[in-house]
Amino acid sequence: MILQSSNQVPGTHEDTSKTTLGFWIYLMTDCVLFAALFATFVVLRGNTFGGPSERELYQLPSILIETLVLLTSSFTCGLAVLAARNNNVRQVVSWLVVTFILGVAFLTMEISEFSQLAHDGHSWAASASLSAFFTLVGTHGLHISIGLIWIVVLAWQIINRGVTGSTLRRLTLFSMFWHFLDIIWIFIFTIVYLIGVL
Repeated sequence: MILQSSNQVPGTHEDTSKTTLGFWIYLMTDCVLFAALFATFVVLRGNTFGGPSERELYQLPSILIETLVLLTSSFTCGLAVLAARNNNVRQVVSWLVVTFILGVAFLTMEISEFSQLAHDGHSWAASASLSAFFTLVGTHGLHISIGLIWIVVLAWQIINRGVTGSTLRRLTLFSMFWHFLDIIWIFIFTIVYLIGVL
């Protein structure tokens, strides 16, 4: 349940409930999108068109570092929400900055992996398996990029307005989005990388 400040106008609680419900519906549609991408990947994973297998393409140690970075960013995002509930603007902004830096680090590693694969001749066009891989992992990366923009906007609003009912609601929704991306990444790590390498 989202806290409200005493200076909120009547009807805000109802508006907040509608916003939260709408956001949950959005997350469910994103679940359907990723479920379709996972299903496509699983069906096409063996269609390498004579190219290297997943075991030859993926480097598990670097992917594990990526995973730890993203999971840590989820933790720092949670700390930002806790700081907001304690009305500590400085800590909220600090934890959002740390979350942003970790998100950028994760995205940089993901883009570096894509670039290395393409440089080695294993681009999205090389096989059906790689097309499915780039689409699935790239869609997750696109969501991370949107999340990074959202962090910047949130931090700016909190710096200028402080922790209000509105900014707390937005931060809570962002936290849901960011944790959702972490859950999706755990599935990607398991289904795409871990099963592919083992």
